[in-house]
Order: sequence, then C-alpha cells, then structure tokens
Amino acid sequence: MAKELPFERPLMELRKKIEELKQFTEIEGIDFSKEIIELESKAKILEQEIYTQLTPWNRTQIARHAKRPTTLEYIENIFTDFIEMHGDRLYSDDHAIVGGIAKFNGVPVTVIGHQKGRDTKENIYRNFGMPHPEGYRKALRLMQQAEKFNRPIICFIDTPGAYPGIGAEERGQSEAIARNLRDMALFKVPMICIVTGEGGSGGALALGVGNHLFMLENSIFSVISPEGAATILWRDAAMAVTAANTMKITANDLLDFGIIDGIIPEPFGGAHTDVLQQAADIKNVIANSLQELTKLSPEQRIEQRYQKYRTIGVYTSLI
Repeated sequence: MAKELPFERPLMELRKKIEELKQFTEIEGIDFSKEIIELESKAKILEQEIYTQLTPWNRTQIARHAKRPTTLEYIENIFTDFIEMHGDRLYSDDHAIVGGIAKFNGVPVTVIGHQKGRDTKENIYRNFGMPHPEGYRKALRLMQQAEKFNRPIICFIDTPGAYPGIGAEERGQSEAIARNLRDMALFKVPMICIVTGEGGSGGALALGVGNHLFMLENSIFSVISPEGAATILWRDAAMAVTAANTMKITANDLLDFGIIDGIIPEPFGGAHTDVLQQAADIKNVIANSLQELTKLSPEQRIEQRYQKYRTIGVYTSLI
C-alpha cells in the first residue's frame, strides 16, 4: 500500500481499524460485521469529503506522490512494441528523459516523457526527473525523426523543472529549451502533450508545445514551484502551502485560463491507486485527440498550434 499523504491520515487510520476488525474476526471468531459496516460507511463519507475538497497544495502533494505512475509505466500500459532510443548524438544520454518508437492501436508513434525514479537510487540515476540540456536535445532528435517519418508525437510531462546546475548551464540549458519550443511549434505531425504529475517551468514547456495539451486531474503546471515562489515572495520556503493555494497551478485553473484543452480524471486518491484505469483513461483521450488531429492537413496543424498559443494571455497596449 502506498504511503498516505498528511491530509489522508484520518481516512487511512479508519481503514486500518476496519482491517484490524476483519483480522480479529477471522482469528477469534467474534462477529464484528455490524461495526465493520458502520466503519466502512464512515470511510466512504470521509473519502468523499477529502477527495472532493482538495486544495491546490493537496493536489501538489498528490502530483509528487512517490508512487505516482511514471512515463515508462504509462508506455507499458498504453502502447505496444516500444523501442527506447538513447543519446542526443552530441554529448550523452540523459536518463531524466525517455523516448522512442511505439505503436498506438497499431499506428507507429513517437513517445517522449520525463522519467522519475521509484527510490533514492533510481531517483539519483534519473536526476529526480530534472533533465540536462542533452535530455532536451535527445527529445528534439526523436521529434525530428518523427517528423521525417510522419509519426505523431506524444509527450508525457512530469518534472520539477530543468536541472539548474553549473554543468547544465555551461552546456546550454536555456538554448536547448528554446530550440525545442521553436521547433515544436513548426512540426507538421500531430502533437499531443499530457501533464501527468509536475509541470515545472521551462523544463515542462520544452515537451509541452503541442496541438492538444491535457492535464491529469491532480497534476500541476506552473512557471515555478510553490517552494520557489514562496522563497521569492516571502523569502521563506515554508510558505509553500500559501503560495500553492494562490498561484493558480491546478488543472481546473489552467482550463479556466484556456491554456489546456482538457482534464483527464483520476481515481479517488490519485493515479497511483489504479494505474491500469488511469492508463486506460489516458489512452482514450489520446485516441480521440489523434482522430481529430489526423483530419487536419499538415499546414492546418501548424496553424492550429500557432493560434492556440497566440491566444494565451492578455495584454494592454499603452498606445
């Protein structure tokens, strides 16, 4: 069982009591069925109360859950015949981004996404899902290949942000992200982007310029993390909860702003509670999106993408 989040503890404690009563009934032969039914009823009510009234900070915690499905898990459950490809042909292979060729309902596609780890060792290997510039250059290489062979591109976004280390800056982190943004805007193939966990700053945008952009219900998408915003605004990272609750970073917020095209529902408790169901829901969204985008000509897809991002935001002219 996945470790509970702080706001889930009352529910987890109630479920623990139910399991203890069930075990006691089996061992001692005492009938606690009435008590179990009452507690299960209370648990359902409490579950409704918790997961229908999630705050932005609660959703941030779910988006960062250690057991949240990764890109490779979604690839395993949504696509077939996946062949992972490595390296940017310039410097090295970045393990924080995975990608390759796969089949979606029998159709060849290119799949790319950020990859986090499951434990400390794997997170170090994956750099906690924070790519270096070679990761973005690897992603761009795969996108250019997809463009050449007319394969749709599907991106999964889940990163705290691009790695801010000295080495990454020396190798052109900003340039790598900017080049991805420019080239993704001009690809002629269908492009679908899905925020599955954290969508952090330019590190997320470098895989996020598509014809359709979706977010999982408990994912977040923001120019900066709540901790980073709190440090800037209040010079205190402990104010992250306040920052998250005021930054408009949830899927509902982004849909209201017209930045994303839709929200993919999650099971109660988050995607990690039912990976197969979550993968099935994502697969349906991808199928519908591809059906719509394949009806457009290459030129229409570029224009649709251009207009999508052209209409984001509001400005006031001083003239």
